[in-house]
Amino acid sequence: MTENSEIPRIVVLNTRAANVHSVEKALRKVGADPIVTDDPAELESADAAVLPGVGASDAVMTALNTLNMVEPIKRFAASGKPLLCVCVGLQVLFNSSEEGKLPGLGLVDGNVQIIPNGMIDELGSAMKVPHMGWNAVQFTGDDADRNTMFKGIPQGSHFYFVHSYRCVPDKQADVAATASYGVEICAAVARGNIVGTQFHPEKSGDMGLQIYKNFLDLASTIAK
Repeated sequence: MTENSEIPRIVVLNTRAANVHSVEKALRKVGADPIVTDDPAELESADAAVLPGVGASDAVMTALNTLNMVEPIKRFAASGKPLLCVCVGLQVLFNSSEEGKLPGLGLVDGNVQIIPNGMIDELGSAMKVPHMGWNAVQFTGDDADRNTMFKGIPQGSHFYFVHSYRCVPDKQADVAATASYGVEICAAVARGNIVGTQFHPEKSGDMGLQIYKNFLDLASTIAK
């Protein structure tokens, strides 16, 4: 954080395969002044970072490898600074994905599996894949016990999902929230300063903005 600055330096990593402008807009709405970048040096000097992603995990990993961002992201994660990963950004935190051939970042142990086809809901209707739309989310702890990023959000709050693959962490302790869509969906993970959401906070109304507000507040505290 620069001297006399009141706003932390937040970067949104532009993987060329991400909804970066929606994330940037959401951050600005809660009072941040984010920098959209694909420059590793900008990440190194940041107080906090967001890794968004849409589409396929291999596309995101290819972009990160091409931009020489993989090792800088790992160093940033190890620094203790807040790192928020969204949708496919969450999925590439894991070791591997059934969606592609490239290894992920390996910052969270586990893999990413396809959501099964052919599931039937309680009314007897076929459940479509991708899982698309609003879904209730249950956090794994009481508000006081949660990761800072999820404070102040009621149990059962609805968030917007668009995905065909689900994360399966090796350690249950990494699961910060779940949703139900025929099978249990890992809706969020939290490992210290590393937080990822399968849903899109930037598309999830006031509750999604609360996550970005919490992220900004955390970045402000860390940056002082």
